[in-house]
Amino acid sequence: MNITDSRALVTGGASGMGRAFTLSLARDGATVAFCDLNDAAIAETLAAAEGLAGKVYGFKANVAVESEVVELIAKARDAMGGLNVLVNNAGIFRDGLLVRKDKTSGEIKSMSLAQWQQVIDVDLTGPFLCTREFAAHCLATDTRPGVVVAISSVSRHGNAGQGNYSAAKAGLIADTKLWALELARAGLRFGAIAPGFIDTPILQGMRPDVLAGVLKTVPLGRAGAPEEIYLALKFIIECDYFTGRCIDVDGGLVI
Repeated sequence: MNITDSRALVTGGASGMGRAFTLSLARDGATVAFCDLNDAAIAETLAAAEGLAGKVYGFKANVAVESEVVELIAKARDAMGGLNVLVNNAGIFRDGLLVRKDKTSGEIKSMSLAQWQQVIDVDLTGPFLCTREFAAHCLATDTRPGVVVAISSVSRHGNAGQGNYSAAKAGLIADTKLWALELARAGLRFGAIAPGFIDTPILQGMRPDVLAGVLKTVPLGRAGAPEEIYLALKFIIECDYFTGRCIDVDGGLVI
């Protein structure tokens, strides 16, 4: 599929990597819809998209709420005159160890069910809902080809303090493989991208000494740029013989 033929929906598309995906796709000539929960960020992203080759539409939606996802897919389809690419990018963190003993009080503390469920709801259930509705649209309208890209993480291999996040990101890879098999005959392809440490507001908010220590673990010695992750996204969209696989873009962090 050519980028210029893409009518893409990017979830969490008003900040970080999501904004980079939204603007890069539009810059390359795609028609793009995105969703987010932050009204100001939506407005800023729409302003940044003015003058780009592709038209951009912004919507407010919570991907963890079924009714909002159903409405989002319909709105994106109607605004763009069709929908053939989905980028499941929206995600949150609620980090914490499974259990730990407080060094001062001796109290046993643990990850709460709310911490666990919030991340699963947004990072795993959200992509399930969006993909289900997207695939249903493609089948109902005989839209071919169609492409779904999940933004996973290097944490899919497991990362201390991120049991919820790691589980969600690993689940995205499993679903990518499974749905690629289930829906290949319907003309749908699936891919995933597992970024490492990327230069986004989350990383920029770290203390400089902590960040320096983190980046020492990366063989290439630096954080990645959102635009470098976009190159993997563009490849998955454009390569019609790619499906059911995850591309690691992590500076060699996991080899």
